[in-house]
Amino acid sequence: MSGLNLDDFATLIERPDPGVRRDAEERRERLGLRPGALGRLDELAEWLAAAQGAVPVKPVEQVTALVFAGDHGVAKLGVSAGPEGGAAVLVKAALAGESAGAVLARRAGARLRVVDMAVDCDPAELPEEVTRHRVRRGSGRIDIEDALTPEEAEAAFRAGMAIADEEADSGTDLVVLGDLSVGGTTAAGTLIGALCGTDASVVTGRGGFGIDDLAWMRKCAAIRDGLRRARPVLGDQLELLAATGGADLAAATGFLLQSAVRRTPVILDGVVSAACALVAQRVAFRAPDWWLAGQAGGDPAQAKALDRMALNPLLDHGVTVGEGTGALLALPLVQAAAALAADLPERLPDRG
Repeated sequence: MSGLNLDDFATLIERPDPGVRRDAEERRERLGLRPGALGRLDELAEWLAAAQGAVPVKPVEQVTALVFAGDHGVAKLGVSAGPEGGAAVLVKAALAGESAGAVLARRAGARLRVVDMAVDCDPAELPEEVTRHRVRRGSGRIDIEDALTPEEAEAAFRAGMAIADEEADSGTDLVVLGDLSVGGTTAAGTLIGALCGTDASVVTGRGGFGIDDLAWMRKCAAIRDGLRRARPVLGDQLELLAATGGADLAAATGFLLQSAVRRTPVILDGVVSAACALVAQRVAFRAPDWWLAGQAGGDPAQAKALDRMALNPLLDHGVTVGEGTGALLALPLVQAAAALAADLPERLPDRG
């Protein structure tokens, strides 16, 4: 993994333009609404202006709902209530437009992009544009073995970076980041527990499909064992992703960091994207300034990760389905903030 120097991100990533943000605040004061009348929409508009480097803020029209997909070996322990066919079933439903995330993306006018990083199926079952970045069939069982080899972790991370560049080069205004996985929340809980220094029980949630108490105890035990394997490699984030993450999580982490380099704002969805963001924050402390937390899904690990990054969710609806669904629900708020900041007229000057 010597070919990829993560330390470069700390230098390359800058915060959204503070001067532009001040200009946006001053323009807001000239609008014909009392201060605070729009609540968090004012804050969102100023964040967007700083990210875009433009006042008034530009419309958020070209949106990509990006979903990294993968199966996790730890699901074999019965820690997930996901479909029997694994992530392939979820991917096919999304591509057919029949998943919750696909429906909301279509309604929002967002392009849905599904990227198979480690789905456990024959690649011929899925379109080539979906599978072209795949690094393996399923990630390893993180309670007893590494999720990825070092080479696979770097390949997945670089794939995420390449996708960030593709989105930036195509003129994408904003990305909604989600996941399609079976067992992914167990890997996410392990990463968050390791980075936050907490016990397994503190970061074990019920997953995207909801699990009963017995499955929760199995999941808690798997995260406990994963934490033992994660702690020795906490100093190297790529090794951490290889040990207890997975190809989809490594790709999402690379995507988040390179998106911050390319000044592309991102809305995070649930616990999986929050875990990847927390890993990315360890790499470059300014990176979270380019992200919004779309929603609080009720997962304790997500709450802990967002608190550590000082990201306050826009919505609190308890959406756990994944696929970027909760973040897509927050997208209209961001678009509304941009429209109001751009289109509301400024007050005429007082001529005395």
